[in-house]
Amino acid sequence: MPDDPTYTPPAVWTWNKASGGRFANINRPVAGATHDKELPVGRHPLQLYSLGTPNGVKVTVMLEELLALGHSGAEYDAWLINIGEGDQFGSGFVGINPNSKIPALLDRSGPQPVRVFESGAILLYLAEKFGAFLPTGGAARAECLSWLFWQMGSAPFLGGGFGHFYAYAPSKIEYAIDRYAMEVKRQLDVLDRRLAESRYVAGDDYSIADMAIWPWYGALAKGQLYGESGQFLQVQEYTHVQRWTEEIAQRPGARRGRMVNRVQGKPESQLRERHDASDFDTKTLDKLGG
Repeated sequence: MPDDPTYTPPAVWTWNKASGGRFANINRPVAGATHDKELPVGRHPLQLYSLGTPNGVKVTVMLEELLALGHSGAEYDAWLINIGEGDQFGSGFVGINPNSKIPALLDRSGPQPVRVFESGAILLYLAEKFGAFLPTGGAARAECLSWLFWQMGSAPFLGGGFGHFYAYAPSKIEYAIDRYAMEVKRQLDVLDRRLAESRYVAGDDYSIADMAIWPWYGALAKGQLYGESGQFLQVQEYTHVQRWTEEIAQRPGARRGRMVNRVQGKPESQLRERHDASDFDTKTLDKLGG
């Protein structure tokens, strides 16, 4: 699709699948299932259906951090949903998340299963269920939730905006890249200024706000998103973001959570599915011969 400055939108938009670029085979303008497929169910109370993208990593980090605190009820099965192959459009997955996006969680610990979708909603649900990583009230809780929703509102500019036009669009459009690069740098500056005055995003304590932001902006700060985007955005300038990113990366729960449902990177960093804590030692891709 060429960058045509003379393009005028038609009176009525029609879908041209061929213009979808890299994601043409999975993008479509309607919702709902495309095929019947039941989801697998493991033995743990929590069933996670996800992929190791930044949004998926948020939840696996939270679950591993809960387990590290001793919350045995946070044991979970993590099943791989390969969005490149359209797994998110199976009837079972759509039954948990009608929006067909990862991650999706099914809590089977009560009399009736509870579905939770949207990564921020899952983090909040788990924090309230286990009484962890979220202040119980007052200004501290408001601060934490404000930063959590800051991430939910900001990430589409980073992923769907900057990431798409910088790395994935079938043609390079200067206006789009400049527009979203400017916004991502503004967001990095917001975060850097906050972390100049606070150890963690919401204050002195590690919280679900950090778990939401770190997989996106921490990965960006370390040059782990969108090819050469780190150099392009000069991420090393955000020194407080760099400090915070490194500190979280040293947490065992964060390191484990980043491995779950991962399908890219070094084989030893990829645990395609997670059904037991021992899987980190025995079932990473390198140990399975991948």
